[in-house]
Amino acid sequence: MRPVHIIGVPLDLGGGRRGVDMGPSAFRIAGLGERLTALGYTVVDKGDLPVPIPETQQPRDERKKYVRDIAKVCLKLYQVALAAFEEGAMPLVLGGDHSLAAGSVAAASEQARRQGKPLGLLWVDAHGDMNTPATTTSGNVHGMPLAALLGPEPAELSRIGGTSPKVRPEHTVLVGVRNLDVRERELVLASGIHVFTMKDIDRVGIASVAEQAIAIAGKGTAGVHVSFDVDVCDPSIAPGVGTPVKGGLDYREAHMIMEVIADSGRLSSLDMVEVNPILDMQNATAMLATELVLSALGMNIL
Repeated sequence: MRPVHIIGVPLDLGGGRRGVDMGPSAFRIAGLGERLTALGYTVVDKGDLPVPIPETQQPRDERKKYVRDIAKVCLKLYQVALAAFEEGAMPLVLGGDHSLAAGSVAAASEQARRQGKPLGLLWVDAHGDMNTPATTTSGNVHGMPLAALLGPEPAELSRIGGTSPKVRPEHTVLVGVRNLDVRERELVLASGIHVFTMKDIDRVGIASVAEQAIAIAGKGTAGVHVSFDVDVCDPSIAPGVGTPVKGGLDYREAHMIMEVIADSGRLSSLDMVEVNPILDMQNATAMLATELVLSALGMNIL
């Protein structure tokens, strides 16, 4: 079992609603480190990266608010996550808003490149996160990280690590999407990535979708980075998220994805993002997300 390095990223600059900066603390309160240790992992908690708060910064460009500050945090995350890989550990990144993935996936991509292979990416999210500064209606950068990983914009995020793109469309899978902006739909369709919407999950079942997604992201790649936005889950089980949308994964469906990931043996690294304790009830969302991490790292029913 590889050691696990927990990296907290209290990033609250990418979204329009405050509170996700408290996400990493909520995971720790839910006992994530202790429960991973009980599973047999050697766990090193690297603490939280320093992140400025919106009240002390200027949004600057309204098409990509706080992007310079976000890019600085993502660069630091890239460095810390890459150091974890170099030590033979698995980076487990706790958010914070989803724009942090520009740093974590960059590190996983660089690690894969050093092995002479591309990276597989499984993006589990209610949203596409493929807006660009040209298409965004809000200017919120947490809606742009997947665009930056696949293409050139926003440039501040896409150039982290010195190579772009970080992932190829044929190795990228979006699962659980159910809320796309009008222009973003066009970007997703044109991108060539593989997409499994909630309709697909309803039609063929979560086990089939999860197995297909891992097969696509894992084919010919060094491994699969999973970037899991907890808003993919239905608000009835995950009320404390940055941007809740009705009609998401239920409790067992969310666990099934993680269990299939664990069974595949292909997991290289993991993000769990967008936990917002301000909107939560008795830390239920962080507790759910903690359980999902445990499933992804091999906790079995039997």
